[in-house]
Order: sequence, then structure tokens, then C-alpha cells
Amino acid sequence: MTEHGTTQDMFFMNHALYQARLAKEQGEVPVGAVLVRDNTIITQGYNQPIAFHDPSAHAEIQVLRQGGALLKNYRLIDCTLYVTLEPCSMCAGAILQARLPRVVFAATDPKTGACGGVVNLFAQPKLNHHTLCQGGVMAAEASQLLKSFFHDKRG
Repeated sequence: MTEHGTTQDMFFMNHALYQARLAKEQGEVPVGAVLVRDNTIITQGYNQPIAFHDPSAHAEIQVLRQGGALLKNYRLIDCTLYVTLEPCSMCAGAILQARLPRVVFAATDPKTGACGGVVNLFAQPKLNHHTLCQGGVMAAEASQLLKSFFHDKRG
């Protein structure tokens, strides 16, 4: 285990960071995600709300949709989601509906984070499913990517 996660977590987070860079190249907020099953990436994606004119086209939603279609089941009970930014409440709700056992994220989101940044949807004991959230894996890299994107946008 490294300071910010396992070597395996860092490997998959690197792939999510690559997806985030693709989002940045498209003018989208640089958030990327990968869905992993049996130590293999089965889907990957990035934020595309601008391109799709769809407020729900977050990276997490993209890969959950693709994963469900690929596995022919919305319940992704044997998958792990890696995402470069702490999921928002919309994405956290989708993650819970997908029954993901684990989410690994890089940077915290103090404005909309739903894994403890603002609220912790996953810690609600009355919900029928609980997902383990681990944050901080390669957080510096993800934070820098976001900072540079917004710096460039603001001129």
C-alpha cells in the first residue's frame, strides 16, 4: 500500500486521469472514470455534458451506463469505479443504484462532493446498499488538472 492507495488503485486511477485529460481537450470539466471488473477495465469515459447537452453526462454516469449495457445488468456488484473527482449527489445515487461495492476517487470536491466533501450519501444507514468510498488516490494530479482547466477558462 502506498501513501494514497494500492499500486493497483494508482494504476487504474492513471487511466481515469487519461480520460480526464481527454475531457479537458474537448473543453469539458476534466473528470474521468474507469469501471473495473476482475482487475480489467471494462469501460472508461469522461465528462460530456457540454457535448451531449445533457446535465447527467458526468464521467461516472457514462461508465455506469456502458458497464450495465456490456454486462446486461444494471447491478454492477463485482465492479469498482475509479473517478478523478469525488462524485456529486447525482452520481452517488447512481452508484448506489448500481450496487457498486467500492468507489475510489482522487480529488475531493468541497462544493458538490457526496462522499464526505459536502455530504456523505454513502454513510446513510437507512439506505439499502452501502458502497465503500476511498478518496485521495492521486489527488494532487487530479487537483492540478482541474485547477489548470479553470485557470485557463478564467483567463
